[in-house]
Amino acid sequence: MARLHAPDPDTIPGDVGEFLAKFPPDTLFTMLTHSPTTIQPFITLAQALYTSLELPARTRELTILTVAENTRCEFVATQHESISERAGVREEIRQVIRNRDWTSPALSEHDRAIIRFAAEIVTQPQVSDTVFTSARRFLPDRHIVELLHLCGYYWTLSRVCTVLEVDLTQLYGQVSVAGFPTGGGNPSGS
Repeated sequence: MARLHAPDPDTIPGDVGEFLAKFPPDTLFTMLTHSPTTIQPFITLAQALYTSLELPARTRELTILTVAENTRCEFVATQHESISERAGVREEIRQVIRNRDWTSPALSEHDRAIIRFAAEIVTQPQVSDTVFTSARRFLPDRHIVELLHLCGYYWTLSRVCTVLEVDLTQLYGQVSVAGFPTGGGNPSGS
């Protein structure tokens, strides 16, 4: 049960209501409507993270799963299991992330570098030189910044979910690697 009650629908500005009408009802969106001036930019950023990044989808999903694990956010982790599978992240790798076993032989050098980089971003004030250098072997400048955006967005989303105890929904099972199909659905892929 969410810690906040749903806002009175009569208090939601018309433009926000129209924007949200494009999407199926969702408990996460309900919580976000408590801040009507930020919900549209927040969802628009999610759309950009799914449609405008150069970062490969598989790397994006490794990052999101790592953030979800390190923030202990079941909502994001559960939503991204099927999305990450479609992006090529095997169950064995998802289990390594859940176990926080960054030394597992199941991880390729690439995956280990991405996962350790994302984990340090969300758990430390600074990323160590060793971890940063390892990530730089696989990520050009643009991908480094895009990965930082992903970590920041999903850290915030995870905290909305964990602090407000947002109920898990099944809406996101239809999300593809590139986001929701045209014609509706939550574009955030959250």
